[in-house]
Amino acid sequence: MACVLETPLRMSVLSEVTASSRHYVDRLFDPDPQNVLQGVIDMKNAVIGNNKQKANLIVLGAVPRLLYLLQQETSSTELKTECAVVLGSLAMGTENNVKSLLDCHIIPALLQGLLSPDLKFIEACLRCLRTIFTSPVTPEELLYTDATVIPHLMALLSRSRYTQEYICQIFSHCCKLRHWHSCGFKSSPQPLLCANGPDHQTVLFNHGAVQNIAHLLTSTSYKVRMQALKCFAVLAFENPQVSLTLVNVLVEGELLPQIFVKMLQRDKPIEMQLTSAKCLTYMCRAGAIRTDDTCIVLKTLPCLARMCSKERLLEERVDGAETLAYLIEADIELQRIASITDHLIAMLADYFKYPSSVSAITDIKRLDHDLKHAHELRQAAFKLYAALGANDEDIRKKIIETENMMDRIVNGLSESSIKVRLAAVRCLHSLSRSVQQLRTSFQDHAVWKPLMKVLQNAPDEILVVASSTLCNLLLEFSPSKEPILESGAIELLCSLTQSDNLALRVNGVWALMNMAFQAEQKIKADILRGLSTEQLFQLLSDSDVNVLMKTLGLLRNLLSTRPHIDQIISTHGKQIMQAVTLILEGEHNVEVKEQTLCILANIADGTTAKELIMTNDDILQKIKYYMSHSNAKLQLAAMFCVSNLIWNEEEGSQDRQDKLRDIGIVDILHKLSQSSDPNLCDKAKTALQQYLA
Repeated sequence: MACVLETPLRMSVLSEVTASSRHYVDRLFDPDPQNVLQGVIDMKNAVIGNNKQKANLIVLGAVPRLLYLLQQETSSTELKTECAVVLGSLAMGTENNVKSLLDCHIIPALLQGLLSPDLKFIEACLRCLRTIFTSPVTPEELLYTDATVIPHLMALLSRSRYTQEYICQIFSHCCKLRHWHSCGFKSSPQPLLCANGPDHQTVLFNHGAVQNIAHLLTSTSYKVRMQALKCFAVLAFENPQVSLTLVNVLVEGELLPQIFVKMLQRDKPIEMQLTSAKCLTYMCRAGAIRTDDTCIVLKTLPCLARMCSKERLLEERVDGAETLAYLIEADIELQRIASITDHLIAMLADYFKYPSSVSAITDIKRLDHDLKHAHELRQAAFKLYAALGANDEDIRKKIIETENMMDRIVNGLSESSIKVRLAAVRCLHSLSRSVQQLRTSFQDHAVWKPLMKVLQNAPDEILVVASSTLCNLLLEFSPSKEPILESGAIELLCSLTQSDNLALRVNGVWALMNMAFQAEQKIKADILRGLSTEQLFQLLSDSDVNVLMKTLGLLRNLLSTRPHIDQIISTHGKQIMQAVTLILEGEHNVEVKEQTLCILANIADGTTAKELIMTNDDILQKIKYYMSHSNAKLQLAAMFCVSNLIWNEEEGSQDRQDKLRDIGIVDILHKLSQSSDPNLCDKAKTALQQYLA
């Protein structure tokens, strides 16, 4: 790919280029090698800290010439080294500079340079590679294209403290995760996906990254120690294999976790404390360190809580809160400990007031930076509140009682930043698990309104959490249920059940199931109309058991109270019976079959609906079969069907009893009345009494 820009643009830029810039490039073509060297050195001095000069030289075609000189066998080592230094300086400019360098295939040229025997040249190439790979525009894959590169970099680690620092920095920026889960959030420094083939963590691990980098944690150079630490953080994240290895690594007689604990002590630089806390957090979440280990409870958690204080810089507070959220996300005991550490719940409220008009920031640059990044604080606070309130009712109450909390969440739901919106929805979802709050705070602030708005045209990751929250707002005791119904929720939820995204299908059906619970006939009819018979069947044949179970739960809730049962069976009876037959004949687990038999029991409770079962010999045989099944749950569910069919006080009960006696049901009831299972025994005796009455 050509490195120069298109002609029209080039002309407009060139008109501003000074004669001296052109003079620098011209000197690179001088026939005298000494003049070329001096030209490169002068160019180096001219570009330091001067972005305009860097851009001019790139436009004038300096990069291909510098790369040519860097790769020429006839170039002296000193010239090659100076070329690498200038290229590194150009890379330090804007992202566009880095793109121009990448277009000129700088990475293969620099990697080739690492084969040189000269250490100064190797260091200059590594420094330039470090600058390029730490730029967001550089694809990490470029480090892994040639399989010989990683082992060679591992071998260079022992050459000098500079090779150690730069290589570790390259590794920590080029180690991306292949996957990442849709549930829960991640506070990782690498939320990107990598291409096919082994993921980066595995490649580095298999080439001995742990053994080669571990001893660098005791280096005399702070920068080396720091970069090694960052390497371990990205290697351990969500990786049980690496994490379980790290736990047992010895460095100068000490285990790695002990070294990490020393590095998060208060007298260490904040960056070191935070990164060590990340290493221990990731090892804990990957299952290599127990959540009740003192290094987590007494060291890591308090260190991360300290990072949330208003004395810390914005990025430290963001990092601290997000990492702490990730640490406690799945453990109720850690959530309880965190909630009473350093007044954390109140401290997080300050994240929403920053920077304030009376901010103590006197550095204008810092203030400008923080104003641009204040949304990251809000995102981090929502994430940590969500993790804190995931399980404990008292903690949720404390969070909601924090000043203006519900208003802040409502505002967060409509922020322009998608990350803040997602974090606010997560926080709302966490708090919506509280029956008390659903009845009070959620109603007082009409939270359902902004939530319904979020559900319109949101990306899937927000839709998944927002629809989970909606499921909770639709529970029968939630006062929000009525207004949500009136705002067109049925149509929205029915459309979710058709999504390709599994989590959205589950949530769509789940919310409809909650909506149908003890609902009036009109709502049930609207749900059936919105879903259509075809879609209902689609859901009943879904390959995911969660979708199937929730759909059966929905059917069961639709088929409750006699008038509703009779009404629905009169319009959809044939299709429902077809679905029931298919499931009872299919390869499904006990829970699925039990739920299906319960649907039959509900149908059997209808007045006219009963006849649909009584006239279907195939279904009657299936009920009989499940009464003698080896699983007591299925036997019990089948008996409910029988009881509802033979109940004495109902019209036509005598005929139904006779028919069931004829197919051998009474014999099975006699057998079951002798059962050692008290539930089965009682149910069978009650049914037999209907025959005697």
